[in-house]
Amino acid sequence: MGPMLDHTSDRIRRSHRLPTVVALSLGLGIASLAARAEVRLHPLFADNMVLQQGKPVPVWGWADAGEEVTVSFLKQSAATRAGADGKWRVHLKSLKAGGPFTFKVTGENEIVLTNVLVGEVWICSGQSNMEWPLSRSYESADDIANSTNPQLRLFQVPKLKADEPVAEVKATWQLSGPDTVPGFSAVGYYFGRALQAARQVPVGMIHTSWGGSPAEVWMSQQALEASAEYRSDIVGKYETDKARYEEAVAKWTDAKAKAEAEGQTFNQRRPGAPWKPTELYNGMIAPLLPCAIKGAIWYQGESNAGRAWQYRRLFADMIQNWRRDFGQGNFPFLAVQLAPWDKNRKRSLEEITAEPVDSDWPELREAQDIAARTLPNVGIAVITDVGDKDDIHPTRKIPVGERLAKAACAIAYGGKETGLSPTYRKVAFEDGKAEVSFNHVKGALKCEGDKLTGFAIAGADRKFVWANAKIDGKEVEVWSDAVPEPVAVRFGWADYPVVNLFSAQGLPVSPFRTDDWPMVTNPND
Repeated sequence: MGPMLDHTSDRIRRSHRLPTVVALSLGLGIASLAARAEVRLHPLFADNMVLQQGKPVPVWGWADAGEEVTVSFLKQSAATRAGADGKWRVHLKSLKAGGPFTFKVTGENEIVLTNVLVGEVWICSGQSNMEWPLSRSYESADDIANSTNPQLRLFQVPKLKADEPVAEVKATWQLSGPDTVPGFSAVGYYFGRALQAARQVPVGMIHTSWGGSPAEVWMSQQALEASAEYRSDIVGKYETDKARYEEAVAKWTDAKAKAEAEGQTFNQRRPGAPWKPTELYNGMIAPLLPCAIKGAIWYQGESNAGRAWQYRRLFADMIQNWRRDFGQGNFPFLAVQLAPWDKNRKRSLEEITAEPVDSDWPELREAQDIAARTLPNVGIAVITDVGDKDDIHPTRKIPVGERLAKAACAIAYGGKETGLSPTYRKVAFEDGKAEVSFNHVKGALKCEGDKLTGFAIAGADRKFVWANAKIDGKEVEVWSDAVPEPVAVRFGWADYPVVNLFSAQGLPVSPFRTDDWPMVTNPND
């Protein structure tokens, strides 16, 4: 290709008397050829990037079909040729944490990336509580001012809905600092900060989330179509909702035109479009594949609470969907349990705790826990103590990020289980009392208050009443004089649970129920 370009250039120089339009056409043609010849990297591979340590690292991009591409990093060199579609990919062997390094790619041109680190790469995703920026979080001014950390890097995936999987993402890596962290995910930042301090290696955070999004928009079409339930209840429902939306938009458009024709003010809001299954997976997950990562943190579920029964399967299937498509085995997946929230009912604590009730919010928390119990390397960060009664977006994000980091140390890095909140294990009934034992307990449980709160107990009539409870080392004894023969215990089973049971390490015990009685979100019940 080089000689051809030289020959063409010589011909242009010799033909200086050519008409201007012809000369311009030839010049544009040369520019086009040069552009096609340049090897190009996926935007994940750029200055300031973090590469995952301890596993093979895919590196990919585009070039001319058949063009030879060589990637050189540290003492490794990997070469390949671009396919007929112009795509190319190589794999670097396992890397050790460190840096900064330079990273070189050569083809018809040469790319040299600088300030490259090797460490831990995590994806943070979900809906609004993950998207919530550091600048709007509780007392974050000092954290922003002190955020300069060359060992922490941030990658912000732009919001994009897409009908088909896209290949690229318009973003680049940024160093953590006062100019870059304010708009970044607060949970993602605090997680990355805590993890970097704990592991003492570089950390890269890839943030990809969208407020209000249900889980099914983060799943691939293949994953949804594999289930008859999802084809009917999710894909089929979307088609129905879409038809209603289009009808509503048509009515809104007619009403607006009529009002304008009559000179009247028109204040009706345009109807909002329903979420389309797979659209955020296509636009905000697919372009990251198959980036080498350590794991993912996830804060979502509010938009699926009304379908908590379905979320029992959907959440687990989404995790498996991501794991399959990233092609890196059962990588750690850590989720934030739904925060306490009274759904804007503005009730007092006395009203909230008047009596035990059923609701979809605790059922969604249970669905999250089911995924952690049934899938490997899945953990839940419990935040029953940092919610906001009257706001679905609690602004205290430091405990959320730090508990996710503790869970990561326990699950992803072979640490002790003290990084996980205690979860229900089993119950034994005897002499009118229930003895409840837990998983992830090291040391005696503790009560932060005068007496334990949030426990309810029921007999065969399935009517729950608030119960007495006391700690017995690593177990809790529960009883009520109103229920002489108990058969079920619940703890924190409320939209806004008022609870105070913690592990010896200061992590709140996860809400639970010992029964499997009908659920308010199960259509079969």
